[in-house]
Amino acid sequence: MVQRKLNRASSSACFHRDNEGEIRKESSVSFGVLEMNPFCVVVQRSVYMVFTFFFFFLLSSVSPSYGYDPLDPHGNITIKWDLLQSNLDKNDLKVSILNHQLYRQIERPGWKLGWAWVGDEVIWSMQGAEATEQGNCSRFKGQELPHCCEKKPVIVDLLPGALYNLQTANCCKGGVLTSMVQDPDKITAVFQMVAGSVNVSDFIMPENFTLGIPGYSCGNPVSVAPSKYTSDGGRRWTQALGTWNVTCIYSPFLASTSPKCCVSLSAFYNRSIVPCPKCSCSCQGLPEAKCVKFGETPSLLQELEDPNQEQPSLVRCTQHMCPIRVHWHVKRSYKEYWRVKITVNNLHIMKNYSHWNLVASHPNLKSLTQVFSFNYEPLNQYGYINDTGMFWGIQYYNDMLLEEGERGNVQTEMLLHKDQGVFTFREGWAFPRRIMFNGDECVMPPPDEYPRLPNSGHSAKLSLSAIFGSLLLLIILC
Repeated sequence: MVQRKLNRASSSACFHRDNEGEIRKESSVSFGVLEMNPFCVVVQRSVYMVFTFFFFFLLSSVSPSYGYDPLDPHGNITIKWDLLQSNLDKNDLKVSILNHQLYRQIERPGWKLGWAWVGDEVIWSMQGAEATEQGNCSRFKGQELPHCCEKKPVIVDLLPGALYNLQTANCCKGGVLTSMVQDPDKITAVFQMVAGSVNVSDFIMPENFTLGIPGYSCGNPVSVAPSKYTSDGGRRWTQALGTWNVTCIYSPFLASTSPKCCVSLSAFYNRSIVPCPKCSCSCQGLPEAKCVKFGETPSLLQELEDPNQEQPSLVRCTQHMCPIRVHWHVKRSYKEYWRVKITVNNLHIMKNYSHWNLVASHPNLKSLTQVFSFNYEPLNQYGYINDTGMFWGIQYYNDMLLEEGERGNVQTEMLLHKDQGVFTFREGWAFPRRIMFNGDECVMPPPDEYPRLPNSGHSAKLSLSAIFGSLLLLIILC
Protein backbone atom coordinates (compact mmCIF):
# COMPACT_ATOMS: atom_id res chain seq x y z
CA MET A 1 0.00 0.00 0.00
CA VAL A 2 2.84 2.37 0.85
CA GLN A 3 4.64 1.49 -2.38
CA ARG A 4 1.45 2.12 -4.40
CA LYS A 5 1.04 5.56 -2.84
CA LEU A 6 4.70 6.37 -3.53
CA ASN A 7 4.35 5.35 -7.16
CA ARG A 8 1.16 7.42 -7.55
CA ALA A 9 2.73 10.47 -5.91
CA SER A 10 5.95 10.26 -7.89
CA SER A 11 4.10 9.71 -11.18
CA SER A 12 1.76 12.66 -10.67
CA ALA A 13 4.72 14.82 -9.70
CA CYS A 14 6.32 14.20 -13.09
CA PHE A 15 3.31 15.58 -15.02
CA HIS A 16 2.42 19.29 -15.38
CA ARG A 17 -1.18 20.51 -15.59
CA ASP A 18 -2.36 24.01 -16.36
CA ASN A 19 -5.36 25.75 -14.82
CA GLU A 20 -7.78 24.01 -17.19
CA GLY A 21 -6.57 20.57 -16.12
CA GLU A 22 -4.86 19.81 -19.43
CA ILE A 23 -1.54 18.08 -19.45
CA ARG A 24 1.10 20.28 -21.00
CA LYS A 25 4.25 19.07 -22.64
CA GLU A 26 7.43 19.81 -20.70
CA SER A 27 9.71 17.72 -22.82
CA SER A 28 10.01 16.38 -26.30
CA VAL A 29 9.81 12.82 -24.97
CA SER A 30 6.31 11.36 -25.27
CA PHE A 31 4.97 8.44 -23.27
CA GLY A 32 1.71 7.59 -25.03
CA VAL A 33 -1.00 9.99 -24.03
CA LEU A 34 0.81 11.61 -21.11
CA GLU A 35 3.95 13.71 -21.31
CA MET A 36 6.63 13.02 -18.64
CA ASN A 37 9.76 14.80 -17.56
CA PRO A 38 12.69 12.55 -18.64
CA PHE A 39 14.75 13.67 -15.63
CA CYS A 40 12.08 12.37 -13.28
CA VAL A 41 11.96 9.04 -15.11
CA VAL A 42 15.69 8.57 -14.71
CA VAL A 43 15.53 9.51 -11.02
CA GLN A 44 12.63 7.09 -10.37
CA ARG A 45 14.36 4.18 -12.05
CA SER A 46 17.60 4.92 -10.24
CA VAL A 47 15.83 5.00 -6.89
CA TYR A 48 14.10 1.70 -7.58
CA MET A 49 17.40 0.09 -8.55
CA VAL A 50 19.12 1.42 -5.42
CA PHE A 51 16.34 0.18 -3.13
CA THR A 52 16.37 -3.23 -4.84
CA PHE A 53 20.15 -3.50 -4.44
CA PHE A 54 19.92 -2.46 -0.79
CA PHE A 55 17.23 -5.08 -0.14
CA PHE A 56 19.29 -7.91 -1.61
CA PHE A 57 22.36 -6.64 0.28
CA LEU A 58 20.47 -6.96 3.55
CA LEU A 59 19.44 -10.49 2.68
CA SER A 60 22.98 -11.51 1.76
CA SER A 61 24.47 -10.01 4.93
CA VAL A 62 22.35 -12.04 7.35
CA SER A 63 24.61 -13.78 9.85
CA PRO A 64 24.71 -17.60 9.57
CA SER A 65 23.57 -18.03 13.17
CA TYR A 66 21.36 -20.99 12.31
CA GLY A 67 24.35 -23.29 11.70
CA TYR A 68 25.32 -22.82 8.05
CA ASP A 69 28.85 -21.51 7.54
CA PRO A 70 29.62 -20.21 4.01
CA LEU A 71 33.36 -20.63 4.65
CA ASP A 72 32.86 -24.29 5.63
CA PRO A 73 29.50 -25.37 4.15
CA HIS A 74 30.11 -29.09 4.71
CA GLY A 75 31.68 -28.78 8.16
CA ASN A 76 30.29 -31.02 10.90
CA ILE A 77 31.22 -33.48 13.61
CA THR A 78 30.16 -37.03 12.81
CA ILE A 79 29.59 -39.67 15.50
CA LYS A 80 29.86 -43.12 13.93
CA TRP A 81 28.60 -46.26 15.70
CA ASP A 82 29.78 -49.66 14.46
CA LEU A 83 28.14 -52.83 15.78
CA LEU A 84 31.05 -55.29 15.61
CA GLN A 85 29.49 -58.31 17.27
CA SER A 86 26.20 -59.22 18.95
CA ASN A 87 25.91 -62.06 21.51
CA LEU A 88 22.64 -62.46 23.39
CA ASP A 89 22.52 -59.55 25.83
CA LYS A 90 25.93 -58.08 25.03
CA ASN A 91 27.03 -56.12 21.97
CA ASP A 92 30.55 -55.11 21.00
CA LEU A 93 30.50 -51.50 19.78
CA LYS A 94 33.06 -49.14 18.30
CA VAL A 95 32.33 -45.41 18.50
CA SER A 96 34.27 -42.85 16.44
CA ILE A 97 34.05 -39.06 16.70
CA LEU A 98 35.31 -37.31 13.55
CA ASN A 99 35.81 -33.56 13.27
CA HIS A 100 35.01 -32.71 9.63
CA GLN A 101 35.43 -28.95 10.11
CA LEU A 102 38.08 -26.98 8.23
CA TYR A 103 39.06 -24.56 10.97
CA ARG A 104 36.97 -25.25 14.08
CA GLN A 105 38.55 -27.52 16.63
CA ILE A 106 37.53 -28.98 19.97
CA GLU A 107 39.58 -27.45 22.75
CA ARG A 108 40.00 -28.40 26.40
CA PRO A 109 38.17 -29.65 28.38
CA GLY A 110 37.17 -31.61 25.26
CA TRP A 111 34.07 -33.47 24.11
CA LYS A 112 31.59 -35.12 26.47
CA LEU A 113 29.51 -37.51 24.44
CA GLY A 114 26.04 -38.20 25.78
CA TRP A 115 23.01 -40.18 24.67
CA ALA A 116 19.83 -41.80 26.02
CA TRP A 117 19.31 -45.57 25.94
CA VAL A 118 15.97 -46.64 24.53
CA GLY A 119 15.65 -49.62 26.90
CA ASP A 120 17.41 -50.64 30.10
CA GLU A 121 20.84 -51.07 28.51
CA VAL A 122 24.02 -50.77 30.54
CA ILE A 123 27.70 -50.43 29.61
CA TRP A 124 29.56 -53.50 30.83
CA SER A 125 33.08 -52.43 29.92
CA MET A 126 34.86 -49.66 28.01
CA GLN A 127 38.27 -48.98 26.43
CA GLY A 128 39.63 -45.66 25.22
CA ALA A 129 37.13 -43.63 27.24
CA GLU A 130 35.13 -43.76 30.44
CA ALA A 131 31.74 -42.77 31.80
CA THR A 132 31.70 -39.87 34.25
CA GLU A 133 29.18 -41.67 36.52
CA GLN A 134 28.66 -45.35 37.25
CA GLY A 135 25.07 -44.81 38.34
CA ASN A 136 22.82 -47.15 40.33
CA CYS A 137 23.87 -50.74 39.61
CA SER A 138 22.12 -52.31 42.63
CA ARG A 139 20.13 -54.73 40.43
CA PHE A 140 23.41 -56.53 39.61
CA LYS A 141 24.21 -57.64 43.18
CA GLY A 142 26.34 -60.72 43.53
CA GLN A 143 28.15 -60.33 40.22
CA GLU A 144 30.64 -58.05 38.54
CA LEU A 145 29.14 -54.59 38.30
CA PRO A 146 28.82 -52.87 34.90
CA HIS A 147 30.97 -49.90 33.99
CA CYS A 148 27.91 -47.62 33.82
CA CYS A 149 24.22 -48.12 34.60
CA GLU A 150 23.07 -44.59 33.78
CA LYS A 151 20.04 -44.13 31.54
CA LYS A 152 21.78 -41.10 30.02
CA PRO A 153 25.52 -41.78 30.28
CA VAL A 154 28.16 -39.09 29.64
CA ILE A 155 31.41 -40.37 28.12
CA VAL A 156 34.75 -38.53 28.24
CA ASP A 157 38.08 -39.25 26.60
CA LEU A 158 40.98 -40.62 28.62
CA LEU A 159 43.87 -38.30 29.38
CA PRO A 160 47.29 -38.72 27.77
CA GLY A 161 49.36 -41.27 29.63
CA ALA A 162 46.50 -43.68 30.38
CA LEU A 163 47.35 -47.33 31.04
CA TYR A 164 48.02 -49.33 27.88
CA ASN A 165 45.38 -51.94 28.69
CA LEU A 166 42.76 -49.14 28.71
CA GLN A 167 43.80 -47.56 25.43
CA THR A 168 42.57 -47.92 21.86
CA ALA A 169 43.84 -46.39 18.63
CA ASN A 170 43.14 -42.62 18.41
CA CYS A 171 42.19 -42.30 22.06
CA CYS A 172 43.53 -40.59 25.11
CA LYS A 173 43.84 -36.97 23.98
CA GLY A 174 41.75 -35.42 26.71
CA GLY A 175 38.86 -34.86 24.31
CA VAL A 176 40.84 -32.46 22.09
CA LEU A 177 40.35 -32.72 18.32
CA THR A 178 42.21 -30.54 15.81
CA SER A 179 40.68 -29.08 12.66
CA MET A 180 41.06 -30.71 9.24
CA VAL A 181 43.38 -28.03 7.87
CA GLN A 182 45.73 -27.94 10.87
CA ASP A 183 46.30 -31.67 11.41
CA PRO A 184 44.05 -34.20 9.63
CA ASP A 185 45.72 -37.05 11.55
CA LYS A 186 44.28 -35.83 14.87
CA ILE A 187 40.64 -35.17 13.96
CA THR A 188 39.39 -38.55 15.21
CA ALA A 189 38.65 -40.01 18.64
CA VAL A 190 37.76 -43.70 19.03
CA PHE A 191 36.61 -45.86 21.94
CA GLN A 192 35.12 -49.35 22.26
CA MET A 193 32.57 -50.72 24.68
CA VAL A 194 30.44 -53.72 25.48
CA ALA A 195 26.82 -52.74 26.10
CA GLY A 196 23.44 -54.42 26.13
CA SER A 197 20.22 -55.18 27.92
CA VAL A 198 19.35 -58.26 29.95
CA ASN A 199 15.83 -58.42 28.51
CA VAL A 200 16.56 -57.54 24.86
CA SER A 201 18.90 -59.47 22.58
CA ASP A 202 18.70 -57.21 19.51
CA PHE A 203 20.73 -54.03 19.55
CA ILE A 204 18.73 -50.80 19.51
CA MET A 205 20.49 -47.56 18.62
CA PRO A 206 20.26 -44.92 21.39
CA GLU A 207 18.87 -41.41 20.80
CA ASN A 208 19.16 -37.76 21.92
CA PHE A 209 22.88 -37.40 21.30
CA THR A 210 24.87 -34.48 22.69
CA LEU A 211 28.53 -33.47 22.43
CA GLY A 212 28.72 -31.47 25.63
CA ILE A 213 30.26 -28.52 23.75
CA PRO A 214 28.45 -25.15 23.56
CA GLY A 215 27.07 -24.42 20.11
CA TYR A 216 26.69 -27.99 18.83
CA SER A 217 23.36 -29.71 18.24
CA CYS A 218 23.10 -33.31 17.02
CA GLY A 219 20.56 -34.99 14.79
CA ASN A 220 19.05 -38.46 14.88
CA PRO A 221 21.04 -41.62 14.05
CA VAL A 222 20.97 -42.59 10.38
CA SER A 223 21.74 -46.09 9.16
CA VAL A 224 24.52 -46.11 6.55
CA ALA A 225 26.56 -48.72 4.70
CA PRO A 226 28.48 -50.94 7.17
CA SER A 227 32.08 -49.99 7.83
CA LYS A 228 34.78 -52.31 6.50
CA TYR A 229 38.01 -53.28 8.23
CA THR A 230 41.14 -54.93 6.85
CA SER A 231 43.76 -57.12 8.44
CA ASP A 232 47.42 -56.16 8.70
CA GLY A 233 48.20 -57.82 5.39
CA GLY A 234 45.30 -56.10 3.66
CA ARG A 235 44.11 -59.25 1.87
CA ARG A 236 40.94 -59.88 3.83
CA TRP A 237 38.14 -57.44 4.65
CA THR A 238 35.61 -57.76 7.44
CA GLN A 239 32.65 -55.48 8.05
CA ALA A 240 30.47 -54.31 10.90
CA LEU A 241 27.04 -55.84 11.46
CA GLY A 242 25.58 -52.34 11.29
CA THR A 243 26.74 -48.72 11.11
CA TRP A 244 24.93 -45.55 12.14
CA ASN A 245 25.98 -41.91 11.73
CA VAL A 246 24.98 -38.99 13.94
CA THR A 247 25.74 -35.52 12.53
CA CYS A 248 26.36 -32.55 14.82
CA ILE A 249 26.33 -28.96 13.50
CA TYR A 250 27.86 -25.85 15.06
CA SER A 251 25.92 -22.60 15.48
CA PRO A 252 27.66 -19.42 16.75
CA PHE A 253 24.33 -18.16 18.06
CA LEU A 254 23.92 -21.24 20.27
CA ALA A 255 27.57 -21.17 21.36
CA SER A 256 27.64 -17.70 22.89
CA THR A 257 25.52 -14.59 22.95
CA SER A 258 28.60 -12.34 23.14
CA PRO A 259 31.77 -12.22 20.98
CA LYS A 260 35.09 -13.54 22.22
CA CYS A 261 37.57 -11.45 20.23
CA CYS A 262 37.97 -8.06 18.59
CA VAL A 263 40.18 -6.36 15.98
CA SER A 264 42.24 -3.16 16.12
CA LEU A 265 43.86 -1.47 13.11
CA SER A 266 46.80 0.78 12.27
CA ALA A 267 48.87 1.79 9.25
CA PHE A 268 52.21 3.41 8.50
CA TYR A 269 50.50 6.29 6.68
CA ASN A 270 48.37 7.33 9.65
CA ARG A 271 49.53 8.08 13.20
CA SER A 272 46.26 7.11 14.83
CA ILE A 273 45.50 3.58 15.99
CA VAL A 274 41.92 2.40 15.65
CA PRO A 275 41.20 0.43 18.84
CA CYS A 276 38.72 -2.38 19.33
CA PRO A 277 35.17 -1.01 19.56
CA LYS A 278 34.15 -0.21 23.10
CA CYS A 279 32.29 -3.02 24.90
CA SER A 280 33.01 -5.42 22.03
CA CYS A 281 32.70 -8.48 24.28
CA SER A 282 31.36 -6.96 27.50
CA CYS A 283 31.38 -3.76 29.52
CA GLN A 284 33.13 -3.04 32.78
CA GLY A 285 30.70 -2.77 35.64
CA LEU A 286 28.31 -5.48 34.48
CA PRO A 287 27.71 -8.27 37.02
CA GLU A 288 29.05 -11.03 34.74
CA ALA A 289 32.04 -8.98 33.53
CA LYS A 290 35.01 -9.98 35.66
CA CYS A 291 38.36 -8.37 34.98
CA VAL A 292 41.71 -7.71 36.65
CA LYS A 293 43.34 -4.30 36.43
CA PHE A 294 46.88 -4.02 35.10
CA GLY A 295 49.38 -4.55 37.89
CA GLU A 296 46.99 -6.68 39.93
CA THR A 297 46.92 -10.48 40.17
CA PRO A 298 43.81 -12.63 40.70
CA SER A 299 43.20 -14.31 44.03
CA LEU A 300 44.24 -17.91 44.61
CA LEU A 301 40.62 -19.07 44.62
CA GLN A 302 40.14 -17.70 41.13
CA GLU A 303 43.29 -19.40 39.92
CA LEU A 304 42.10 -22.89 40.91
CA GLU A 305 41.90 -24.92 37.71
CA ASP A 306 39.53 -27.81 36.96
CA PRO A 307 40.68 -29.72 33.86
CA ASN A 308 37.17 -31.08 33.30
CA GLN A 309 35.49 -27.68 33.17
CA GLU A 310 35.79 -24.63 30.92
CA GLN A 311 37.83 -21.96 32.65
CA PRO A 312 35.77 -18.96 33.77
CA SER A 313 36.24 -15.82 31.73
CA LEU A 314 38.67 -13.60 33.61
CA VAL A 315 40.40 -10.95 31.48
CA ARG A 316 42.45 -7.82 31.90
CA CYS A 317 40.34 -4.71 32.27
CA THR A 318 40.11 -3.01 28.88
CA GLN A 319 37.54 -0.92 27.08
CA HIS A 320 36.61 -3.90 24.88
CA MET A 321 36.78 -6.64 27.59
CA CYS A 322 37.70 -9.36 25.08
CA PRO A 323 40.00 -12.29 25.93
CA ILE A 324 41.56 -12.13 22.44
CA ARG A 325 42.63 -9.03 20.51
CA VAL A 326 43.87 -9.23 16.93
CA HIS A 327 45.87 -6.24 15.63
CA TRP A 328 46.26 -5.71 11.88
CA HIS A 329 49.05 -3.27 10.97
CA VAL A 330 49.88 -2.15 7.43
CA LYS A 331 53.64 -1.90 7.93
CA ARG A 332 55.34 -1.05 4.63
CA SER A 333 54.61 -0.29 0.99
CA TYR A 334 57.12 -1.30 -1.67
CA LYS A 335 56.99 -0.89 -5.41
CA GLU A 336 55.66 -4.38 -6.12
CA TYR A 337 54.64 -5.56 -2.63
CA TRP A 338 53.17 -4.41 0.65
CA ARG A 339 53.80 -5.83 4.14
CA VAL A 340 51.29 -6.58 6.89
CA LYS A 341 51.96 -7.46 10.53
CA ILE A 342 49.39 -9.47 12.49
CA THR A 343 49.58 -9.70 16.29
CA VAL A 344 47.30 -11.85 18.45
CA ASN A 345 47.19 -10.90 22.15
CA ASN A 346 45.79 -13.21 24.81
CA LEU A 347 44.21 -11.12 27.57
CA HIS A 348 42.69 -14.10 29.36
CA ILE A 349 44.22 -14.46 32.81
CA MET A 350 43.65 -18.21 33.23
CA LYS A 351 43.63 -19.79 29.79
CA ASN A 352 46.19 -20.94 27.23
CA TYR A 353 45.04 -21.52 23.66
CA SER A 354 46.56 -24.71 22.26
CA HIS A 355 46.55 -25.27 18.49
CA TRP A 356 44.91 -21.88 17.93
CA ASN A 357 44.02 -20.68 14.45
CA LEU A 358 43.06 -17.42 12.74
CA VAL A 359 40.86 -17.02 9.65
CA ALA A 360 41.01 -13.76 7.69
CA SER A 361 39.12 -12.51 4.64
CA HIS A 362 40.88 -9.98 2.43
CA PRO A 363 40.70 -9.42 -1.37
CA ASN A 364 44.49 -9.41 -1.76
CA LEU A 365 45.09 -12.77 -0.06
CA LYS A 366 44.98 -14.34 -3.51
CA SER A 367 48.28 -12.52 -4.15
CA LEU A 368 49.93 -13.54 -0.87
CA THR A 369 53.63 -14.21 -1.52
CA GLN A 370 55.20 -15.16 1.82
CA VAL A 371 54.16 -15.68 5.45
CA PHE A 372 56.67 -15.54 8.30
CA SER A 373 56.39 -17.45 11.61
CA PHE A 374 52.91 -18.86 10.89
CA ASN A 375 51.50 -21.68 8.81
CA TYR A 376 49.06 -20.61 6.12
CA GLU A 377 46.49 -22.38 4.00
CA PRO A 378 43.99 -20.72 1.62
CA LEU A 379 40.35 -21.71 1.96
CA ASN A 380 39.34 -22.03 -1.69
CA GLN A 381 35.61 -22.43 -1.34
CA TYR A 382 34.54 -20.68 -4.54
CA GLY A 383 36.93 -21.88 -7.21
CA TYR A 384 39.18 -19.09 -8.49
CA ILE A 385 37.95 -16.68 -5.79
CA ASN A 386 40.58 -16.92 -3.07
CA ASP A 387 40.05 -14.13 -0.55
CA THR A 388 40.03 -16.17 2.68
CA GLY A 389 42.92 -17.92 4.37
CA MET A 390 43.75 -19.68 7.62
CA PHE A 391 46.78 -19.00 9.82
CA TRP A 392 48.03 -21.15 12.69
CA GLY A 393 51.17 -21.60 14.75
CA ILE A 394 54.23 -23.71 14.01
CA GLN A 395 54.45 -26.83 16.16
CA TYR A 396 56.71 -26.52 19.23
CA TYR A 397 57.34 -22.86 18.37
CA ASN A 398 54.20 -20.76 18.66
CA ASP A 399 51.31 -23.23 18.36
CA MET A 400 50.34 -22.40 21.96
CA LEU A 401 49.12 -18.91 22.80
CA LEU A 402 50.00 -18.46 26.46
CA GLU A 403 47.86 -16.71 29.03
CA GLU A 404 48.01 -12.95 29.53
CA GLY A 405 51.48 -11.63 30.20
CA GLU A 406 54.74 -10.76 28.48
CA ARG A 407 54.62 -13.93 26.36
CA GLY A 408 50.88 -13.88 25.84
CA ASN A 409 51.08 -12.98 22.16
CA VAL A 410 52.02 -14.43 18.79
CA GLN A 411 52.77 -12.44 15.66
CA THR A 412 53.61 -12.78 12.02
CA GLU A 413 54.35 -10.68 8.96
CA MET A 414 53.34 -11.38 5.38
CA LEU A 415 54.12 -10.01 1.93
CA LEU A 416 51.36 -9.47 -0.61
CA HIS A 417 51.90 -8.67 -4.26
CA LYS A 418 50.27 -5.49 -5.53
CA ASP A 419 47.66 -6.04 -8.20
CA GLN A 420 47.94 -2.76 -10.06
CA GLY A 421 44.47 -3.16 -11.52
CA VAL A 422 42.68 -3.15 -8.17
CA PHE A 423 45.26 -2.29 -5.51
CA THR A 424 44.81 0.87 -3.47
CA PHE A 425 45.26 2.04 0.11
CA ARG A 426 42.19 4.27 -0.10
CA GLU A 427 38.94 3.77 1.82
CA GLY A 428 40.33 1.05 4.09
CA TRP A 429 41.06 -1.41 1.28
CA ALA A 430 44.24 -2.60 3.02
CA PHE A 431 42.30 -3.96 6.01
CA PRO A 432 40.43 -7.26 6.31
CA ARG A 433 36.70 -7.59 5.91
CA ARG A 434 36.40 -10.38 8.45
CA ILE A 435 38.56 -12.10 11.09
CA MET A 436 37.80 -15.18 13.18
CA PHE A 437 39.82 -16.66 16.03
CA ASN A 438 39.28 -20.37 16.76
CA GLY A 439 36.09 -20.20 14.73
CA ASP A 440 34.60 -17.27 16.66
CA GLU A 441 33.72 -14.09 14.79
CA CYS A 442 35.75 -11.07 15.92
CA VAL A 443 34.24 -7.60 16.28
CA MET A 444 35.59 -5.25 13.60
CA PRO A 445 35.83 -1.44 13.95
CA PRO A 446 33.29 0.58 11.94
CA PRO A 447 34.50 1.12 8.33
CA ASP A 448 34.35 4.91 8.66
CA GLU A 449 36.99 4.73 11.43
CA TYR A 450 39.60 2.83 9.42
CA PRO A 451 42.99 4.60 9.14
CA ARG A 452 42.84 6.87 6.11
CA LEU A 453 45.40 8.38 3.83
CA PRO A 454 46.50 11.93 4.77
CA ASN A 455 44.73 13.44 1.75
CA SER A 456 41.35 11.82 2.49
CA GLY A 457 39.32 13.60 5.13
CA HIS A 458 36.17 12.60 6.92
CA SER A 459 34.37 15.60 5.45
CA ALA A 460 34.15 13.88 2.08
CA LYS A 461 32.20 10.93 3.45
CA LEU A 462 28.56 10.42 2.59
CA SER A 463 26.37 8.16 4.63
CA LEU A 464 23.76 5.83 3.22
CA SER A 465 21.01 7.76 4.97
CA ALA A 466 22.13 10.99 3.29
CA ILE A 467 22.13 9.34 -0.14
CA PHE A 468 18.67 7.83 0.27
CA GLY A 469 17.36 11.09 1.70
CA SER A 470 18.61 13.03 -1.33
CA LEU A 471 17.03 10.56 -3.76
CA LEU A 472 13.68 10.74 -2.00
CA LEU A 473 13.85 14.51 -2.01
CA LEU A 474 14.42 14.50 -5.78
CA ILE A 475 11.31 12.34 -6.27
CA ILE A 476 9.17 14.71 -4.25
CA LEU A 477 10.49 17.81 -5.99
CA CYS A 478 9.89 16.30 -9.42
